[in-house]
Amino acid sequence: MNLPEGMLDALAADHPYPRAFVTVSGAHLYGFPSQDSDVDLRGVHLLPLEEIVGLETGEETVTLMWDHAGVEADVVTHDLAKFCALLLRRNGYVLEQVLSPLVVATSPLHEELVALAPGLFTSNHAHHYLGFARSQWKLFERTGELKPLLYTFRVLLTGVHLMREAELQADLTRLTGYGPAYLPELVEAKREAEHGALPADAPSREVLEADVAALTARLEDERGRSALPEQPPARRALHDLVVRARIG
Repeated sequence: MNLPEGMLDALAADHPYPRAFVTVSGAHLYGFPSQDSDVDLRGVHLLPLEEIVGLETGEETVTLMWDHAGVEADVVTHDLAKFCALLLRRNGYVLEQVLSPLVVATSPLHEELVALAPGLFTSNHAHHYLGFARSQWKLFERTGELKPLLYTFRVLLTGVHLMREAELQADLTRLTGYGPAYLPELVEAKREAEHGALPADAPSREVLEADVAALTARLEDERGRSALPEQPPARRALHDLVVRARIG
């Protein structure tokens, strides 16, 4: 993905630490950015050793936000050790950041994380996607906005695909075959406005609720039948990667 001109330079100027990688997350990764979508950048930074072993420790998480020529940039990076701890907590969100095809900065360390990622997939990641879907559906019920509805479908379908294929796919437009036939029309409607309401010709709330319930049940069923392990087999390899990065 091509960032707005100068955005990456602004990040480099304001971020206090070297970055192992920065990728694009959010609506751009999920396949339904709108004309006014923020640019969500996520990644890993590397604390210097003296800010790890000393009394004055560095920032495990760095968050930056700014308006860049009318586009809001939102950047969150974690120190490598914190990020890897999150990877081991059945957190699909951080796995999606590692594997995002929308790469704006990378390194050999990022390449190692990408190579290790399949060994971090577990059947328990279904719980992450089920929980995320519940929270987004509640938000849709409260606001009536299209965005949380698409997030609900997106995370359920990402979870189903992961359980079935042992592959992480965050782009809803590549997952519509698992979902109801009206999803492409909702995606097109979302591209018109970031916080737009549900289109007037969209399915009824009853139909949407039934389809979300059916996909929730399917994800729970796929979790039970998945060949993925319950614990990540690459845990030790991830530990070794952090140690090498620290002392290397």
